[in-house]
Amino acid sequence: MIKRFVQFNRRLSARLLRRWPATFGGDNCTEELMRRIRNDIATTKPTRILECGGIDRPLLGKNPAYTYIGLDIEERTECHSVYNEFLVQSVEDPIAATADMVISTTLLEHVPNNRHAVRRMHDALRPGGATHHYIPSKHHPYSILLRLLGPHLQRKLIALLRPEGMEVSGYPAFFDHCSPRHMQRVFEDAGFEQIDVKAFYRANDYFEFFVPGYLLITGFENACRRFKWTYFCSGFVISAVRASEKRSP
Repeated sequence: MIKRFVQFNRRLSARLLRRWPATFGGDNCTEELMRRIRNDIATTKPTRILECGGIDRPLLGKNPAYTYIGLDIEERTECHSVYNEFLVQSVEDPIAATADMVISTTLLEHVPNNRHAVRRMHDALRPGGATHHYIPSKHHPYSILLRLLGPHLQRKLIALLRPEGMEVSGYPAFFDHCSPRHMQRVFEDAGFEQIDVKAFYRANDYFEFFVPGYLLITGFENACRRFKWTYFCSGFVISAVRASEKRSP
């Protein structure tokens, strides 16, 4: 009964998205993150790229132009084939590698201390290296709901409401400093320069299982996007550069 109810609501939500894509869709954060990464690769031609938290689902692929390094607290067999090198550790600890670029997506909301994490990524970058991340924001209704539910109940509900997300969801979420304004300050304090933050507002797909909730969240997101209320954004892409070493006069 519950599964049929969920399936019906998800089909109806999908129909609304197809019929009015401008109202129910848009805000492609992954596209923006990948655009920044690819532009940076084309411009700066990094020889070592570090992806944090990608486990066996990397953002990029191996490429003879650079050494691709993965880092995660978990290890799976596939990790050693999708990366050239793989480190099993927390991003909060000193990183046993150097890189010209550091990237991640939907990682930092799961890190208890992002001041440590951002500082470690800064230290792993060579001078002049860039970093690019997508981070879900802590003030969106979905993020608040995650913290209220906790990881145990999350996984039970995901299995029922979004079974296709079981592999990538249900991890503890702390959302430490995970808002555009707070994270920009964290990057500044770590020593980064040229910090560029872009907010996104669309996370209504998490409410597809109940059409009234889907409609309510969509209206809320559209109002936030219209008036640029970044406080309530669903997430943001943040890029920054480690300062080049200054030469002695």
